Amino acid sequence: MRFPSFPTVIRTLYTLGNSTARRLFPAAGPAPPPRLASATLPLRAGPSIPFLGALFGSSARKTDMEYPVKKSNEEWRAVLSPEQFRVLRTAGTEAPFSGEYDKHMPSGGTYNCAGCSAPLYTASQKFKSGCGWPAFFDTVPGAVVRHEDSTFGMVRTEIVCANCGGHLGHVFKGEGYPTPTDERHCVNSVSLKFAPEDKKGEDGAKESKA
Repeated sequence: MRFPSFPTVIRTLYTLGNSTARRLFPAAGPAPPPRLASATLPLRAGPSIPFLGALFGSSARKTDMEYPVKKSNEEWRAVLSPEQFRVLRTAGTEAPFSGEYDKHMPSGGTYNCAGCSAPLYTASQKFKSGCGWPAFFDTVPGAVVRHEDSTFGMVRTEIVCANCGGHLGHVFKGEGYPTPTDERHCVNSVSLKFAPEDKKGEDGAKESKA
């Protein structure tokens, strides 16, 4: 008997988690038309399914913290792709093993925020974790802000860009990776924009001064 590969298992959990999260916690929008009482069925879900949503679903982030770069949702939509907006501005999560930078291991350069171009991580801080998302053990000093994320009945640490508040992912500690900090910044590729060594930070400096 052959068991499915680890990437296949992760993709399956991601699909189940996101599907359940959308049913249990639908996104804000126009209310659906009322259904007849006779057609209404009770919601039935096992207790383990919301846990999958907690691993891979969106974080309903609410914070009063203000950031140097401020834009309305309409302004963000004008400069971001739909997927970038979903992840950066509504705290979504991209599918595991699907991101552009998951296996990207350059010798130099900087990973900047895809929303405001502020430098976030350096190539030397990236490591192979096998989790399905880009992993970093540290950040550019002061580039990332941490928030407690208690959605879906579990407590995690969300990380956002300190310059614009864009959602990056979550940070996990004490997993035993052989890195200087024993931390894993699990970041969505779509939240990042890589800049080679000769271009790092140029766009971020311009945006920060705006």
